[in-house]
Order: sequence, then C-alpha cells, then structure tokens
Amino acid sequence: MHVPTLAALSAEGKKPEVLFWVGCAGSFDERAKKITKSFVKILQKAGVSFAVLGTEESCTGDPAKRSGNEFLFQMQAMANIEVMNAYEVTRIVTTCPHCFNTLKNEYPALGGQYEVMHHTTFINTLLKEERFSISGATFKGKRITYHDPCYLGRANQVYEAPRALIQKLDAELVEMKNCKSKGLCCGAGGAQMFKEPEKGDKDINIERTEQAMETQPEIIAAACPFCNTMMSDGVKNKEKEGQVQVQDIAELISKAEDL
Repeated sequence: MHVPTLAALSAEGKKPEVLFWVGCAGSFDERAKKITKSFVKILQKAGVSFAVLGTEESCTGDPAKRSGNEFLFQMQAMANIEVMNAYEVTRIVTTCPHCFNTLKNEYPALGGQYEVMHHTTFINTLLKEERFSISGATFKGKRITYHDPCYLGRANQVYEAPRALIQKLDAELVEMKNCKSKGLCCGAGGAQMFKEPEKGDKDINIERTEQAMETQPEIIAAACPFCNTMMSDGVKNKEKEGQVQVQDIAELISKAEDL
C-alpha cells in the first residue's frame, strides 16, 4: 500500500503532515488490520502526507498502566517519546481510542507533547476542508447504531465526529438506550481485553450487544478495535452474523467511496 515510514521520509529531508500511530491491534490483529488499511486508503484519497513509525513503534503502555504496572508503562512510554521527539513529531492520528487517550493525556507528563486526534475527528476535518468527498449511496437508508468507546466518549468527550460521519453516509442513525455520556462499556477496557471475565450473570459485551440489537440495526458502527472485537463476539453469540455487521467508521467511509 506504499505506506512510508518516518525514518524513510526523514532520510529524504521530508516531514509528514501527520504521524499515523497504528497501535498493537491495528498492526497484529487480523480483524483490526482491515481498519488500518481502510484508514490508509482514506488518507491517500485525501492527499494527506503521513507516515508510520513501523518497527520503531512500540505499545503505548496502556494495557500495562490499566492493569497496574506503572513501571512497565513508563518504560514503554519513555521509549516511544524518545523516538517521536527525535523525529520532532507534532501531530498524531490513531484509530485506537486507547492509544489516543494514552498519547493525549498520559504522555505530556513524561515529556511527550503532541496534538493527538482520533481518526473519526481527523476524517471529519478532512471532509469539512473538502480534501475528499463521499457519496452516501452505498449506505443510504441503512439502519446504523453507534457504540461509544469509553476512552473516546466518556474519557475524552468525542461524541459528535463519529455520528457526523455516519450521517454523511445518508444512513439512519439509531441510538441505543445507553449512549454518549451514558454509554455502556463493551467489556474490553482497562486491560480486560486480555483476560477472561470475572464470574457473573452475563458478560458485559453480551449486554451491550443486546442493547444494540434492540435498535434493529443492519450495522453496528464502532470506532475502536477492542470494541469491534467485543461487539463482533456478541453478534456471534446471538448467531446474527448473517444479519448484522460490525464495522469501524473508517471501513464505512472507505466502502462508501469504494476506495
């Protein structure tokens, strides 16, 4: 896909408009790689000068910090900050709310001062600046419900950009009973993604999927690779894979334009 690394651009004496922070899920998880590719297609369509760190990118340290290993978090964060500051990085965009929250809110105290954007905000800005356009024909009239990721919504108050993008698809946005500031966690945050759930009556991702199903959607839109996994598992649990898709907003935008 001809994605340049920051090292290669720097060697040519060039500085990209933005650093695309891919994140662990977007790099290694087979499902999340599709989100990464969709977002890259959008960046290329809009003519955005961007680069990735490639092998120089390490985990932000979010899972370590959320599970209580502050020492490991600081080691990971300091290594990343050292790399980014050496390249004089100023703007970062990421498809993962966990990376977004950590880079934006945790890194400044360790010497990492950057303008950090979530990909939904960035895509919305590109459309407002008319750097590319989309037609809503592909999704016209489709019922789409949007799941607010915790680290995007309640933690950082990013509610409108994802919804604005869904509405630009000419789709029918149907809200769940728990949305925006009252959104319900999918169950993956706080490093819970990497362990079995505690004992209880019902897994939280099943509860959230049931709320989504109540809206009778054709598509559940997500804006986080972890949420995507948890909601997809919920849909499988309900044996509704044939009727309901779980898609990242970058994938919807990419498909609307057939990029």
